[in-house]
This record gives sequence, structure tokens and C-alpha cells, in this order.
Amino acid sequence: MLSRTGSWLARYLDQPIRHYEPLAVVSLDCLAAVLKPADVLLVEGKSRVSTPIKYLTQSTWSHAALFVGDFRETGRGLEAPTLIEADLRHGVRAVSLSSYDGHNLRICRPVGLTEADGALVCRYALERIGLQYDLKNIIDLARYLLPVPPVPVYWRRQLLALGSGSPTRAICSTLIAQAFQSVRYPILPLIETDGRQPLTQGAREVLHVRHHSLFTPRDFDISPYFQILKPEVECGFDYHELNWGKTATA
Repeated sequence: MLSRTGSWLARYLDQPIRHYEPLAVVSLDCLAAVLKPADVLLVEGKSRVSTPIKYLTQSTWSHAALFVGDFRETGRGLEAPTLIEADLRHGVRAVSLSSYDGHNLRICRPVGLTEADGALVCRYALERIGLQYDLKNIIDLARYLLPVPPVPVYWRRQLLALGSGSPTRAICSTLIAQAFQSVRYPILPLIETDGRQPLTQGAREVLHVRHHSLFTPRDFDISPYFQILKPEVECGFDYHELNWGKTATA
């Protein structure tokens, strides 16, 4: 019964929102030129499930995928399987960059991550291809779809700590968080000082791993350890080359 209910909800929530209008579409060629393995690609989703996620996180980003490069060496360019994501209906899978054509996107790059650790992060995600999406997460998210509830800000992160916790199931942002935690790379760790005293000059910071179920796509955006990259800027943006329409005069 849970499986049938979850499958039905997944199909419903995966349907696109009417009148979705992306405002900053990125060229896929430019995106491919900028992305590096272990980069996190944030996506403003345009499906029904995006609504509760964006509301609860108070963020533009409702989905995240990990770029691993053309791991099958298909040579298919933009159609090559280069991103690992946890999809609502299909579970953990590899998809191409063209899957996100027409979406608002942002690249988050882990600063200082070594090539060896970056390879381990990618391998962690690759080894989980085929896992199912957490059905309990689907059912919980559906409760916050319509109408949008007046949930206090301090409860929103806890509401997204959803799912059954089964190691054979996945959620998009928690899968990526676990991949980085496997090499002890920080995202948004809990920070305290010696003796749990307030942070003062000379105090030694102590980091604690935040449970992976508490991570959302927004956390990679606000993390101080990830560099935000805008592909159009990285590809050599020149406003002189823009083709403006004629401005109406009064």
C-alpha cells in the first residue's frame, strides 16, 4: 500500500507547474565548459514537488545534482550521463546536462577539495545509482503542497528532516551531503568552541557533523566552503555584445 501510494504521489508531484517562467536560463555549452567533477548543480525545479521545498527552505533552489563527468566515456557531449541525482520517480540515476535545459541553475564548487577526494565524492554517488527515492519523503512533502502552511521559520529545517532513514533509499540533497561527508568535507557543520563558550578571539572552533537528513539544496548555496559560480560570467560575459530590443519612447 505504501509503495502504491508513494508511486502515485511521485507521478503527481513530478508534473510541471503551469506558467513556470525561467528568468536566467544558462547556455548548456557554457555550463559544460565550466563544470568540474564534484561540483554541485542547484536547480530551480518546475514540478509540483518544488513548491513545498522552496517554501520550507525559503530558497529558490529545490533540487541538487552532483556533476561527475562522462563516467561512461560515451563521448556524447551534452547528452552524456554526467550528473548524479535522486529523482522522485526513478531513484538515484545518472542524467545528462540537457535534462536541465530551460531551468534556472547555479554551480556550487567545493573550495580546496583535492582531486583525490573529489574522485571519492563522485565514486560515492556513482555507487548508489539504482537506489530508490525515499517514499516516506514523498508522502511527507505532499502534506505541505496545498495550501502552503504557515510554518514558523525555526521549524522548517526540521520538517525537511524527512524520510525513513533507510540506507537503501535516497533524497537529492542528503545523497550529496553524505558523499561530501565521506571525505569529511564541510557543508554547514555545527560549530562550537572549547568548553561550549561563545565564540571569542583566540577561541578554538570545534566542528561537528550535521546529520545528512537536515541538508537541503539551499545549504550548498549559503555554505562558506562552496564557491558560487555563474556560468555566463565565467565564460567571458561582455554586456556590449547583448542584443537589446528597441526601447519604446514616451
